[in-house]
Amino acid sequence: MSGHSKWATIKHKKGALDAKRGQKFTKLIKEISVAAKMGGPDPDSNARLRTAILKARAENMPKDNIDRAIKKGSGELGATSFYELTYEGYAPGGVAIIIDTLTDNKNRTAADVRSTLTKLGGSLGATGCVSYMFQTKGIITYDASKYTEEQIFEAALENGAEDVSTEDGIIEVTTTAADFASVLEAMQAAGFEQDSADINKVADQTVTLDNEKANKVLKIVERLEDLDDVQQVSTNLDLPDDFQEE
Repeated sequence: MSGHSKWATIKHKKGALDAKRGQKFTKLIKEISVAAKMGGPDPDSNARLRTAILKARAENMPKDNIDRAIKKGSGELGATSFYELTYEGYAPGGVAIIIDTLTDNKNRTAADVRSTLTKLGGSLGATGCVSYMFQTKGIITYDASKYTEEQIFEAALENGAEDVSTEDGIIEVTTTAADFASVLEAMQAAGFEQDSADINKVADQTVTLDNEKANKVLKIVERLEDLDDVQQVSTNLDLPDDFQEE
């Protein structure tokens, strides 16, 4: 299982997901608006919008919020210009880190990302310095106490998924970015209720650190995810089985 997924599991156990749902909604609304602006308001002809809507529904976002975000992006409610910026760099222990952002103020975002990284022992690098280590994948997770891996495996692979694995009570389905929406919809139609569904950057090779350094990396990830302009943070950190959160 990816380090990103393990980190998501830790946050879930901490109860942080509910506390940050409002912030998650804000970021998803921004993503929907940008998708609607770039490709139009019809999800049937706009794959990016369709994917953004599916991700929002997976987080139980109300339909009114989704509709409002589409109207805002398509200019019906007044448009805001957002810029997609990606930052690459390193966290403690040489861990590769990628920060994807959507912002209406490039200077603010650059300053916030740089400050957060450097204050906690990381550093920004040049464009392309770590992105070659990652592939973009769809990740859909299920509660292993609700479904067996065999049930998920059979349905997921039949509908175009790449892989299925289980760890720490979570069944993880991996898809290509292009197949994410169709696999998620097929799984939902088959009656499987996901815990989470997102498109992530997944590292080809991971780095395992001792407990102290791993916690430093996770602190950077958490602080970056708290920034309003940050949509997603990806690393090649792999948390060991005996990892203890500090």
